Amino acid sequence: MRGLDAWKPTDVDSWTLAKWASFSSLGCGGKHLEAALSLHQASSSFQQCEAALQTLITANHILHHQKVLDAYGHVSFRHPDNPEVFVMSGDRAPALVASSADLIEYRVVDSSPVDPNARKGYQERFIHSEIYKQFSDVNSVIHSHSEAVLPFTMSGVAMQPAFHIAGFLGTEVPLYDITDLYQPEDQQDMLVNTPKFGASLAATFSTSQPSGRDSHSVVLMANHGFTAVGTSIKQAVYRAVYTHINAGIQSNAIILRNAQLSLQSGVSETKIRYLNEKQTMGSQKMNDASQDRPWGLWAREVEVSPMYVNRDASR
Repeated sequence: MRGLDAWKPTDVDSWTLAKWASFSSLGCGGKHLEAALSLHQASSSFQQCEAALQTLITANHILHHQKVLDAYGHVSFRHPDNPEVFVMSGDRAPALVASSADLIEYRVVDSSPVDPNARKGYQERFIHSEIYKQFSDVNSVIHSHSEAVLPFTMSGVAMQPAFHIAGFLGTEVPLYDITDLYQPEDQQDMLVNTPKFGASLAATFSTSQPSGRDSHSVVLMANHGFTAVGTSIKQAVYRAVYTHINAGIQSNAIILRNAQLSLQSGVSETKIRYLNEKQTMGSQKMNDASQDRPWGLWAREVEVSPMYVNRDASR
């Protein structure tokens, strides 16, 4: 790991020095800056990295509080100083991630830990590494087993954008099925725990639709859950939360429509109305412009809850 032994930051306060020591194990403010940056510049770079790590911890808490993650599931971000590295928590429940000591750096190229002595990590980190490898504009990845979304991964009912807040879904949410990749000797546990499985999932995010979208924001995973991506942690969290909410709204609409058809004779069998392509494109622009509002609310909710601890939060 990049350390702080080259630094002589005599004119910064003791709290900042303590933070440098805390976060240096995750590559913040390290030797790679010494030749090119002044102390002020290095401090700025460190603060950017520190903020990203704190945001990752908060994201774990938000996703649990919003019932997108439970004991399982994970969120990562691409390292702001090194795009060939990503950071995610070790093998623990997201709600219990509490400090930078709970986080691990991995290499994008093969999902190996930067620190060979790192604690145990998630088996499915290949979801993250292979997406980062294939999409240079993706800076955050979330994998969820949302109970609201799961029915859409097994029922043959396609997920559709039910309201404007979920415009990022587009008019098609692809379904990835790992089953076809299994060999007879494989343990068929549905986990994306090899580079082959991860690369196959990542490829599903590509789109050939003439819609102006370079890639999908969300991919469903058969009998497993979903994965969402974003250019930032906040955007990925927004998309994951509202994928979960959209699934509940769509399920309720289907139930209501079917109840009406079964109870009232002569009711027109008009299809449920979802957003069209132009509406999803316009709504996505609005989604991206307004994502700070829900983030501020969600962050405050977990900040005041005794359930969640973020020891590295700014003073």
